[in-house]
Amino acid sequence: MAWDEWEQLKSEAQQSKTKLQLNQYLADQGGSSTQGDLVASQKDLAAVGKAAHDLFTDFTTYSGHARVASEAAAGGLKGEGFALGGALEHVTERWSQQTKTLLDACAHISNHLRFTKNQHAADESYIAGAVSSIALLDEGFDDRKGH
Repeated sequence: MAWDEWEQLKSEAQQSKTKLQLNQYLADQGGSSTQGDLVASQKDLAAVGKAAHDLFTDFTTYSGHARVASEAAAGGLKGEGFALGGALEHVTERWSQQTKTLLDACAHISNHLRFTKNQHAADESYIAGAVSSIALLDEGFDDRKGH
């Protein structure tokens, strides 16, 4: 867009009833009172972790059934001299690789959420200790003022 065109659009927007707004969040959207803050409750994180764990567990079971059945079919077809047997065997190998990738991702999500929860708990404990130490120091200074 050329500069002249931009200026013309701005001018037209200023003259119209609707105003041009750039990089601005409208004040009253009827939503949450916290604007711009990412908030994730423990309940939300627990639901994500549970979904990842459930997917890991269920997919392990069902993908195993599919793999075993496909391997048997591929072996039977190859044994009878059908070229399709080799192709199905290739598909089964790719399926196994992709299954491992998905399961690794699910485990990573679950493990990361558990690590994050533990790390935040450790951070909270550290902060509480630091703040209480400051309060003790303040009390010491307050006591000295009286003397």
